[in-house]
Amino acid sequence: MDAAFLFGQLFNGFSVASLYILAALGLALSFGLMRVINMAHGEILMVGSYLAYLTILFVPGPMGIIVAMLVAFLGAGMLGGLLEVTLVSKLTSRPLDTLLATWGVSLILQQAARDLFGATGVSVTAPAWLDGGFALGPLQLPTIRLFILLLAALILGGLAALLRYTRIGLLVRAVNQDRATAAAMGVNVRQVDAFIFALGAGVAGVGGVVLALLGPVTPTVGQGYIVTAFLVVILGGLGSVVGTTLAALMIGLFMALSQIFVDVSFAQVLTLIFVILFLQFRPQGVIAVRSRALDAE
Repeated sequence: MDAAFLFGQLFNGFSVASLYILAALGLALSFGLMRVINMAHGEILMVGSYLAYLTILFVPGPMGIIVAMLVAFLGAGMLGGLLEVTLVSKLTSRPLDTLLATWGVSLILQQAARDLFGATGVSVTAPAWLDGGFALGPLQLPTIRLFILLLAALILGGLAALLRYTRIGLLVRAVNQDRATAAAMGVNVRQVDAFIFALGAGVAGVGGVVLALLGPVTPTVGQGYIVTAFLVVILGGLGSVVGTTLAALMIGLFMALSQIFVDVSFAQVLTLIFVILFLQFRPQGVIAVRSRALDAE
């Protein structure tokens, strides 16, 4: 096998993994803290993509994409916060109802996008500074893929610093460990829930901007990634950010390397089989999340 081709596939694996990280982080955050499966997460990605499209229309030029990421983060975060306050918080004790309610929201958001932008996809043009690539020996690494890798690394680092070194991070960790005790100690768990749900939605919004750079934006653009995002969260260990990152890398690399031998569709089937087999030997996922709440179950 040609070494350059193999290294190219490895780079593709890391690139795809960075997309999965941005798509799955919000799911991991909301499930880790609230045990809520948000079926509308793919549509929050879609909202981020359309916000990028609208922002670039009003702010063209080289810095438009940076402004678009900020707008998508804030817009998707506000949508997530509104969804949590008005719907999810009322149903947290009924997981099946939460699942159905967020699925209904996803259908509403898809139809709203069709009414506003049409079923045909719209395009977001990447700025000129993302064109081209860097030569690494015989390999040509696309600048836009390197930018996505860097963006995923920055978001992971920022999220880790937020949870480790800030007061809100301390409160989040306290609620995650033992919700009842944290509430008894005076922590407003409702505000912490709303914050982490909005934060996860904001990260998904930035992920939507990345998707807009790679292809046309349609009302179902998020659906193509949401199933894999769920697989990443399950494989990583429900609610673990570190596990989610490792699982995204495992799935991205497995999918890219398997495409050396089979086509894309069959590679997806092999990836699903890989996840199922892995969970047979390690049902808790890559990282076993332990908290007093889970220990009591």
